[in-house]
Amino acid sequence: MNAKALESLSTSELHDRAVRYAVRHGDFAFLWNLLKVIPAAEAASGHDGETANDLSRVSALLSDALAAGEGDLGEALKPVYLEYLKAHPDA
Repeated sequence: MNAKALESLSTSELHDRAVRYAVRHGDFAFLWNLLKVIPAAEAASGHDGETANDLSRVSALLSDALAAGEGDLGEALKPVYLEYLKAHPDA
């Protein structure tokens, strides 16, 4: 999918495509990066309380990564999904 087509997708669809592709291809580097940027994205999207909790609980981060395509958090992470999907046009 070309960059212009990707940018027209909803954040939720970008999240789903990026995470599905990373899981299917065992791309733990992307998933790890997603886990690392979620706390900052939560803070940027006004969810400061979640940031402190997530930093202390890996299971919460994993859960967040799988569901981080919705709402303010998804919007804050949209550039991460776009960058990843542009690098993997077959996703």
